[in-house]
Amino acid sequence: MLPSIPSPLLLSLKVASIATLFIVVVGVPLALILARGRFPGRELLGGLVTLPLVLPPTVLGYYLLQLLGRETWFGSWLERTWGFTIVFHWSGAVVAAAVAAFPLFLLPARGALEGVDPALENAARLLGRGELSVFFSITIPLAWRGLAAGAMLAFARALGDFGTTMMVAGNIPGVTQTASLAIYYANDVRDTRTALILTLWLSSIAIAVLWVVHHGLPSRGVRP
Repeated sequence: MLPSIPSPLLLSLKVASIATLFIVVVGVPLALILARGRFPGRELLGGLVTLPLVLPPTVLGYYLLQLLGRETWFGSWLERTWGFTIVFHWSGAVVAAAVAAFPLFLLPARGALEGVDPALENAARLLGRGELSVFFSITIPLAWRGLAAGAMLAFARALGDFGTTMMVAGNIPGVTQTASLAIYYANDVRDTRTALILTLWLSSIAIAVLWVVHHGLPSRGVRP
């Protein structure tokens, strides 16, 4: 039986949940554009949005700092106009986790949408369905498994993000210290118990996510 949930893990769950929601909201339309769109630069766009999968986390974090830092144009505009600071704030951990995990949703989502038979969608259009109705009643149910698997993989990746989060949000106990950062700190100060507890929690969640992705997602087709 696992011990009680430490606060860094609760923060990680909060960060990963919000990041995954953002990823899905942005990722589904983008995956649809990449899967169905025919325009110059489509593959270049696909390559750019999957770069976080291969870039070192520190490089990705550096890019985000150059975009969102308080001394940058965009970062200062956010703070001046909306009073919103991302760097060294828990929201920075959300941004870092979302950017780092985004490709793990986009790739399976794009593949799932590309696998939907256009003939079924065209049949629905011939029966008078509008585009939104076709998308939500035909496309999404047929691509359901890929979208759900991508969302779960992105959640697991966001939950355990370390390097990018360290660069953007820092390691502030009680503010931005997620579970991965807490494990690093606990190991550094030889707090073996805390490191072990958090490691067990993250490992258990990752194993559960992988099991659901491979065995637990129900098949879902189009309802008649």
